Amino acid sequence: MAELKTSRNDDSVEAFLAEVPDPVRRADAVAVCALMRSVTGAEPAMWGVGIVGFGSRRLRYDTGRELDWFDVGFSPRKQALTIYLPGDLDGYADLFARLGKHTIGKGCLYVKRLGDVDAAALEQILRRAVDQAAD
Repeated sequence: MAELKTSRNDDSVEAFLAEVPDPVRRADAVAVCALMRSVTGAEPAMWGVGIVGFGSRRLRYDTGRELDWFDVGFSPRKQALTIYLPGDLDGYADLFARLGKHTIGKGCLYVKRLGDVDAAALEQILRRAVDQAAD
């Protein structure tokens, strides 16, 4: 089996965030990093070349495949700040309704600007995600 490209490494989170070209996206990424650090109680780590993750858990798929993955994480992508959440996102519907301007994908919450979302709702989403990852 091929080695997973998105694995934890020792690259500098601070250096990665400092290189985000858009100043608003950079500030949003730094703010989300601080929020995730507060919510998880974990230090950020780089996963692959573009994801900042918090915590670590072993995922086991029905196929028998296993891999190490973070509990919650984010990536300051060009189009949106991508927030990675564990499990089925249907369990967040009540909080997404309060969040404000966002979109979702499979396991991902996309936010164009942090100023467009309710900070308290985002924090609650992250708290729920951490609880879900621990289960």
